[in-house]
Amino acid sequence: MTLGGARPVDLRRAGRRLEVLPMSLALRLAPRPGSAPADSAGLHAHDRARTRRGPAVGTAALDLGLLLAAFAVAHVLRFPWELSRWSVDAGWIEFVVAPAIVVVWMVLLVAFRTRDPRITGVGGDEYRRLLTASLLAGAVVAVVAYAASIDIARGYVAIAFPLGLLFLTLGRKALRTVLVRRRARGERLQDVLLVGDVEDVRYVGRRIAATPTAGYRVRAVVSDCAEPGTEVDLDGSVVPVVGGIDDVLDLAQSGNVSAVVVAGAVRGGHERLRRLGWQLEERGIELVVSSPLADIAAGRVHERPVDGLPLMHVETPDYRRRFGKRALDVVGAVVGLVLLSPVFAIIALVIRIDDGGPAFFRQPRVGRGGEEFSIVKFRTMCTDAEARLDDLYAANDGDGPHFKLRVDPRITRVGAFLRRTSLDELPQLWNVLNGTMSLVGPRPASAREVAAYEDFADRRLLVTPGMTGLWQISGRSNLDWADGLRLDLHYVENWSFAHDVVILARTIPSVLRSRGAY
Repeated sequence: MTLGGARPVDLRRAGRRLEVLPMSLALRLAPRPGSAPADSAGLHAHDRARTRRGPAVGTAALDLGLLLAAFAVAHVLRFPWELSRWSVDAGWIEFVVAPAIVVVWMVLLVAFRTRDPRITGVGGDEYRRLLTASLLAGAVVAVVAYAASIDIARGYVAIAFPLGLLFLTLGRKALRTVLVRRRARGERLQDVLLVGDVEDVRYVGRRIAATPTAGYRVRAVVSDCAEPGTEVDLDGSVVPVVGGIDDVLDLAQSGNVSAVVVAGAVRGGHERLRRLGWQLEERGIELVVSSPLADIAAGRVHERPVDGLPLMHVETPDYRRRFGKRALDVVGAVVGLVLLSPVFAIIALVIRIDDGGPAFFRQPRVGRGGEEFSIVKFRTMCTDAEARLDDLYAANDGDGPHFKLRVDPRITRVGAFLRRTSLDELPQLWNVLNGTMSLVGPRPASAREVAAYEDFADRRLLVTPGMTGLWQISGRSNLDWADGLRLDLHYVENWSFAHDVVILARTIPSVLRSRGAY
């Protein structure tokens, strides 16, 4: 699939760049270095630049301290006998070579813009740049040391560089955690003006409101399709319409916003958008253009420039069974079944003692390609739970085709604990071993649920369902049907082995929090 239009601004010639925002793929037209803001907007632009520069300086100081600590630890580990006496070699390494390496490393961290406010706190670009700069720092040190015949202890370097990268990563993770919490409280957010049709504004605005970690806060809406004073609901956050597209420059400048987000098409087309970018640039305000592409991973999108036209080529998803994924499933299932066998025996015994019924529960579910299979769980309900199901449908707390009760009278005392801790799902490791399920995948659906699917919901069945997935780590039963479906489809179309590993790692704290488990 390729997206394009009539000849827009050439981003390369304009000195701007393409980035992927958390809410969607977007074009961010940032002010060019050296651009002179208009006099009327100079003060606001200066204030915004100073606000962004502050956290970057703090991050740089943290990076420097962590690198110095890493090299100090490396020296203690590599030369422990030299701590109590002066050594020429130790002095040379400590006071010349190590500081020089730190300087090179810091310069490369700046060169790769690892502290760019646009990437800090969200997405994986910050960590990718951090890794690239660190690897290049190691390569530069190796080349210079060889060319200048500098005898640096290999063991010292082998300890210092991995330790430095580890310290930097942990430091950025700590800063990100703090930043995410502050943004969730409404702090450290960029105020933006949202421009477009009401429906486009509502869609993009709700995604922004649902993801405060992205760093945006919608202050007002500019639309030609609504009268000024009209209020737009962005999932609980109500913002006013303050004018039309002709007023956007004055509104952005007077409102002291840091960016204008264009949601969808604007009157005047690409030429109007290009001129708007130039005019905002003069005022030190960024232009962010939301793409119609949604829930598509950055790895599937490639820019293909055609005479200045940045076509976005979207790769077709690969739904084939993957050897690496299946190998992970088999190894994980075997290890889990062996190590957890004592836990299985204890839980089964407790269930039998509780009400005398069977320990395990089998239920038909729909798997890959629409094929039915029997899912295995520890029994958490009374033995006649299926017979009582029809009588409870009127009290359904779920929306869409998914049935769920917050307070289900069929759940036993032991079952309530098993559900809260997700221990009832451990027998699904057998399903993973026999190939009917995977460790990670969409939530396994019942036949009744699949029969009620509409539109493209059945695309969830293109891959093997999983014990855990994006739905589990994002709220489980607290999610409404639409959000759960969106997460499952995102996983189906954007699968990667690394993504599976991340989901598995995030499942453990999610289970411990018991959020949405009932």
